[in-house]
Amino acid sequence: MRRFWAATAVALCAVGAAVTAAQAETRSAAPKPQPAAIAWSPCTDATLKAQGAECGFVSVPMDYGKPGGTKIQLAVSRVKHTVPAAKYQGVILVNPGGPGGPGLGMATLGSHVPKGAGAAYDWIGFDPRGVGTSKPKLTCDSDYQGYRRPAYVPSTAAIENAWHVRTRAYAAACAKAGGELLNNLRTEDTVRDIDAIRRALGVEKISFYGFSYGTYLAQVFATHHPQRVHRMVLDGVVDPGRVWYQSNLDQDLAFDRSIKVYFAWLAKHDSVYHLGKTARAVEKLYYQQLTELAAKPAGGIIGPAEWTDIFLQPGYYIFGWEATARAFAAWVSKKDAQPLKKLFDEQHPQTAGSDNGYAIYLGVQCTDAPWPSSWRTWVRDNWRVHHRAPFETWGNAWYNAPCRHWAGQAGKPVKVNGAKVPPVLLISETLDAATPFSGSLEVRRRFPRAALIEGVGGTTHAGSLFGNACVDDSIADYLSAGKLPKRVKANRSDKECAPIAQPKPATAVPAPAGKRAGAPNDRLRLQRLIVGR
Repeated sequence: MRRFWAATAVALCAVGAAVTAAQAETRSAAPKPQPAAIAWSPCTDATLKAQGAECGFVSVPMDYGKPGGTKIQLAVSRVKHTVPAAKYQGVILVNPGGPGGPGLGMATLGSHVPKGAGAAYDWIGFDPRGVGTSKPKLTCDSDYQGYRRPAYVPSTAAIENAWHVRTRAYAAACAKAGGELLNNLRTEDTVRDIDAIRRALGVEKISFYGFSYGTYLAQVFATHHPQRVHRMVLDGVVDPGRVWYQSNLDQDLAFDRSIKVYFAWLAKHDSVYHLGKTARAVEKLYYQQLTELAAKPAGGIIGPAEWTDIFLQPGYYIFGWEATARAFAAWVSKKDAQPLKKLFDEQHPQTAGSDNGYAIYLGVQCTDAPWPSSWRTWVRDNWRVHHRAPFETWGNAWYNAPCRHWAGQAGKPVKVNGAKVPPVLLISETLDAATPFSGSLEVRRRFPRAALIEGVGGTTHAGSLFGNACVDDSIADYLSAGKLPKRVKANRSDKECAPIAQPKPATAVPAPAGKRAGAPNDRLRLQRLIVGR
């Protein structure tokens, strides 16, 4: 999936033989090394420091099948509980998704839980293996997602060949930079890391708050360790039966639908943006600009690929709808490319190591499950979907295409089974593009004690704890007392809420009711960790 970090969103094909049964058995049967207790010290990050967070590292094997071999370091953070000991609920780990999203800053999430329910937990953030401040950090080519890329739609053989050269080169750069790490980046490796963090914390059970891909991490952890689960909140739920090739095709259709919702919003506010009085007119204008930019990029650098990437964000969530609208209008009315450039630079910084999230995204999804090795299969499927959903289908295909040349070996996806897992809270908006709602229903079926809250008609991905009282109060009730909405006897959500409200022009973020001053801005900062593609 595109990273939901955005994911973001929000890579996925693997060449080479799958891990053999003997190798898999060795991994599962290997003794678990006991990690040392974490040596905590004050965090240096300003936001974490402001909440009195502590930081440290957990040492784990690079390859769990070789516990005495090379070690890697996982960066962890902690914001401790503030309630009396009698009301303490234990530790709760947070993952923002991606895969590849840095999670150290997510230790501050507890301050956003209403009713003071977050104060009963120690909130644990962590940068997954290869990510952020964990060591080593995988980075392959920081300029790869920069300007002047070919158009995404391979309308000519030259465009298609150019992308083959680029994706092959990026995979080769990662093979050189990552070495043996690339064979140890599967979801199951991170699940082993989560259990190692649990043991380093000295606790029998953990709770978990997962966004986007983080919901899949939670599902796999719960499948392997149901007895280690206290509570789990899963927001933006991944379908475990479609990892990862099929899930990307699902996303293509869903993003095409969600961007049409955005176009309808622009049309509703035509008096402000002057981009068209109907959704169809706005859509026509969008594709007209896409075509023109192929011949003459905006500001000399914003071509069709960059244009598509800028508009991908409104497909993920409503935050930032206005900024994109203003940039769209500035270009159409004044041929001013600066607002477009500003948005692109925010989403795709070309600084040293800035491709870290993308490299890990590929490292996980390329090796979690096999992908079609034949390019004919990719061509057939992506053209079929493109004809129905042209918005980002080929952009998504090329985003994942390095997997065709990936050095890490692909394994078999985990058969997720929540039959023995304690009650879990699932959250999704109906038109979530990054993790389509059908995935939430599938996980609800596999976890018979789960309850699903639906933001009816909404398009925001992984937007809990943003002030929607119907959703957020239910999270508080669950975290404080294990209370879930009553499960209905049907294949549907168990509680319906209004979605996060669409913005009105000049309102950058819907004002969350009952939040402390400054809290919305910090929650938006955390959201950028979730959606970074």
